[in-house]
Amino acid sequence: MNYVKSKQRVADHGEVFTPAWLVEAMIDLVKDETERIDARFLEPACGSGNFLVPILQRKLAAVERKFGKSNFEKQHYALFAVMCTYGIELLADNIAECRANMLEIFADYLTLDESDELYRAAIYVLSQNLVHGDALKMRTSDGQPIAFAEWGYLGKGKFQRRDFRLDSLAMSSTFSVEGSLFAHLGKHEIFTPTRTYPPMTVSELAARAAEANL
Repeated sequence: MNYVKSKQRVADHGEVFTPAWLVEAMIDLVKDETERIDARFLEPACGSGNFLVPILQRKLAAVERKFGKSNFEKQHYALFAVMCTYGIELLADNIAECRANMLEIFADYLTLDESDELYRAAIYVLSQNLVHGDALKMRTSDGQPIAFAEWGYLGKGKFQRRDFRLDSLAMSSTFSVEGSLFAHLGKHEIFTPTRTYPPMTVSELAARAAEANL
């Protein structure tokens, strides 16, 4: 594996990819979490998915163990596994590769082709969860505040989405510090979603992809 794409990218952006053996060793440190379907992971410099791809593979292995005998549950929990992985990447070609790599892992697991609604739904989810932007500035590539969708699986094929701004989530540790202006507040008072959506089905998520021309 090549750990750099070019010397110029290293000079301009400090871009060096983590070798696969080290990725596996690092995520083994939180092995139990990687095997929880609903555990959420954010990679703030996700590149082409060096960390997110093996995390998704572990989550899908957990889906297979728990729901492999029910095609309906297997499909929906596999999509939920995708929903629980997040990334931010500064470089446009990397974020496109990351989305494609994650989609390939998901589609291969469920043996999907491009016409399947689940495939289209995953495209939409990945477009929301994998953001082209600057994690340090907490801004998208077009200068907007980064916001992430918090997805929940309600059962019976329905997903709930709530959007939260990254800068609010990142400040959570300072809110709980003793003596802080916000120390007396409960988390429910601080983390108010910027938007809450009605429950959505796979078909409705696929339709969102079509509407966004994805």
